[in-house]
Amino acid sequence: MVNVGDKKITKRKATAIAQMYLGSEIIAHFKNDELITKKGPVFQTAIIAGIQAVKKTSDLIPMCHPLQINGVDIDINIIDTEHVEILCTVSMEGKTGVEMEALTGASVAGLTIYDMCKSISQKMVLKEVRLLEKTGGKSHPNPFRREGLE
Repeated sequence: MVNVGDKKITKRKATAIAQMYLGSEIIAHFKNDELITKKGPVFQTAIIAGIQAVKKTSDLIPMCHPLQINGVDIDINIIDTEHVEILCTVSMEGKTGVEMEALTGASVAGLTIYDMCKSISQKMVLKEVRLLEKTGGKSHPNPFRREGLE
């Protein structure tokens, strides 16, 4: 692991996005932005799984530091008749960033959606997981910034 002992404690925040193709067959089953399957409520369960993943990132990725996370916010939105978007924002005060935690949370939320919807269709694709925004530490002007995301 990288030694962060000499770094300053700063407020740090990262937002990651996972875009996922569900297909119209699965999206058609949603009512009021939620789908209840035999395994339970899909988005609610995916949010809990994403939060758990954020907290366990250092157990999953060998060189990540265990962190004292201050907050996790996961939003899952149906963006059209075939796709959902998962946003995971992680914040803390510390000596290292939370990018990996945000990416892990978004990824695991997407995998949970897949697991819970695979009885309807297995044509789902977790298409893209990427960092949207990072602040804190020695961050430079943010090349990841997306309009309307703050």
